[in-house]
Amino acid sequence: MASIGRNVAAHFPSPADAGDSITQQGFKITTHKLPILKAGPIEEMTSKLGITPPEMIFGDNVMSVEHRESGWKIAFNAFDALDKVDKTGESMLKVSYSREWQRNREMVHEGIREVVKPFDWSYSTDYRGTVSSSKHALEPSTHPIPLELLRRPDPILFFDEVMLYEDELADNGIAMLSCKIRVMPARLLLLCRFFMRLDDVVFRIRDTRVFVEFATGEVIREYVAKEEEFETVRKKLAITREDIPALMRDPNRISELLPTVGSSLERVVLK
Repeated sequence: MASIGRNVAAHFPSPADAGDSITQQGFKITTHKLPILKAGPIEEMTSKLGITPPEMIFGDNVMSVEHRESGWKIAFNAFDALDKVDKTGESMLKVSYSREWQRNREMVHEGIREVVKPFDWSYSTDYRGTVSSSKHALEPSTHPIPLELLRRPDPILFFDEVMLYEDELADNGIAMLSCKIRVMPARLLLLCRFFMRLDDVVFRIRDTRVFVEFATGEVIREYVAKEEEFETVRKKLAITREDIPALMRDPNRISELLPTVGSSLERVVLK
């Protein structure tokens, strides 16, 4: 049976929502959604991270899944995600991308050196969640997420979406990290997605999916990185004859067009 604090079945994202939780077969799913950080907390985060945070930083937002009996927990938060951003500038996109972006920026903004800082200004992160456990560890696996189970028309007991950060890349695109979760009676699926569009340069998506089968305690974490040059994607979208600018803001549509450049599968059984 699911235990909820209020009518979670009707709990969908709203701007003023501070979050909620549901417990299903020993797994507690929790979301916290609070306003953008104010100046004081941003300064503190900047000092701890060693880089300037994105324009919109939701430092108090969290999405987590916890198995109480074993003590295993995975959580997604902005600070840990940003701590995975390259702070040296050595991984700042690919060299060709970075130079092209800088040339384009020099044409419209004289302060280019203030924009290209000595860290990855695209805020790209391969963050896969923060795992807490003294006994159980995710290990490499060949077991994929069972998509056939997720395609079943099961009722959704709980759904939520949590934004972690967003930046418009000096008005040249967008970088954002967000999480979605849906909980069904027998299982859940969480998606943490980093989406980046750098106009005239590149599209990038980094997805972390966490699947949990409640009855067995099986947890599968899948990470997929996708990337493609901007012009290649634009040409593919042009064929659709749809609203191209709107499609370029749609991570779901863009994801279908990007080739995979990296992936991994991990698994742990908690029962």
